[in-house]
Amino acid sequence: MNFPLEYTSGIMIIIAGFFFGYFLEVSGLGSPRKLNAQFTFKDWSVFKVMFVAIVVAATGLWLFDILGWVRFDALKIQTTFFWAMAAGGALLGAGLAVGGYCPGTSVVGFFSGRLDALVFMIGMVIGVFIFALSFDDLQGLYTAAKGANRETLPQLLHVPTWVILVGLIALATAGFRIGSKMEAKEKSVIRAQDLESDK
Repeated sequence: MNFPLEYTSGIMIIIAGFFFGYFLEVSGLGSPRKLNAQFTFKDWSVFKVMFVAIVVAATGLWLFDILGWVRFDALKIQTTFFWAMAAGGALLGAGLAVGGYCPGTSVVGFFSGRLDALVFMIGMVIGVFIFALSFDDLQGLYTAAKGANRETLPQLLHVPTWVILVGLIALATAGFRIGSKMEAKEKSVIRAQDLESDK
């Protein structure tokens, strides 16, 4: 039995999407200021929310595989193309830094009434069309440095899955501590500026 996979109907997808958007909004990630502040290391909310989601999802999938609820071989695992992922990651990061949105948060921002999110969404759709029209020319880059079919990180590094999970938790813990210290430093700078302006 693959417990969650039995209920991937359209209604379940809409419900999951609703809660995903809701939690993005209540976390403040529908605001471009949050994303821009992450890139300047002034607000680590994006890192904290996303890393918690990654650790919870990875741990959940691992436990589901052990319990036999969801087998890894039943999941769609994409083949890795290292150069394409590096280029795509760099472009996505640049878009996040300049626009203040990612594809998901732009939708949340738009439905929260932010018109700049609509502009970002339109630009994203235009970018998709440009990529589609240029795909033949880019295919060499896209297919370069192909990894093994359906290879996961534990398989790539030849370590058990729990080692990757421990590594993720260690990265999250270190990031949380560093982020909290940098946020506290930023707040002290702002307080000092406010006190100076009040004089």
